[in-house]
Amino acid sequence: MSKKKVTAVIRRHEEIAENIYDLWLETDLAGEAGPGQFVAVYPKDGAMLLPRPISICEIDDKEGLLRLVYRVAGKGTESFSRMHAQDKLEILGVLGNGFPIEKADDKSVFVMGGGIGIPPMLETVKALKKRAGAKNINAVLGYRSERFLQQDFSQYCLAYMATEDGSYGTQGNVMDVIRAHDLKADLIFACGPMPMLRAIKAYAAENGIEAYISLEERMACGVGACLGCVCKTVETDAHSKVNNSRICTDGPVYPASFVNI
Repeated sequence: MSKKKVTAVIRRHEEIAENIYDLWLETDLAGEAGPGQFVAVYPKDGAMLLPRPISICEIDDKEGLLRLVYRVAGKGTESFSRMHAQDKLEILGVLGNGFPIEKADDKSVFVMGGGIGIPPMLETVKALKKRAGAKNINAVLGYRSERFLQQDFSQYCLAYMATEDGSYGTQGNVMDVIRAHDLKADLIFACGPMPMLRAIKAYAAENGIEAYISLEERMACGVGACLGCVCKTVETDAHSKVNNSRICTDGPVYPASFVNI
């Protein structure tokens, strides 16, 4: 799939939780995007040269819209948060490899997200429902305290939630939710902070469950040129002859058993 830098128009933009923003972009890239992929968004300020990678939360290919839900984490994303409907943004996409939805046929699936790793799991759930091959889908979502997107997930599947402070759902993390509700699955799709992904990888290995995880990583170029987002793998790369993989191009989604995290 070719990568293109295009001009997108903001259709809607609002804050949905503290420092969490919901951005709908009108762009032709919507027709090429899939669950688990991302785009790189360029700040308006020319002093900030590098684009910011943001995962795709939802795709509306009929209307030509991409939904990005992001957290303000620095000057680049803070500059995005001040933009309004009809403003224009330069974006590069579509980037990365997404979740293998076809693996879910005839299987019970956990769709697991933690923190800002929750948004890409919404389009993953939608794609699973659209394919209609999975026997059962449960979303397991982990928050620190303030929740977002939980009602969106509930439209498509059962959504179980954990909060670190116990203000809603199960107190603890996503693994505590699984134990508390005695949930079972044949397949896991997940995105979130590294400690969560390590726990999911270990759980999947112990229980013989196939798992695919999306790695969150700081990226610079987004196209594999700078080698700034490599992760360690169990296999040697045929080109570089080392146990490294570029998350922006080879990932961000990997079989959990393939990466050393």
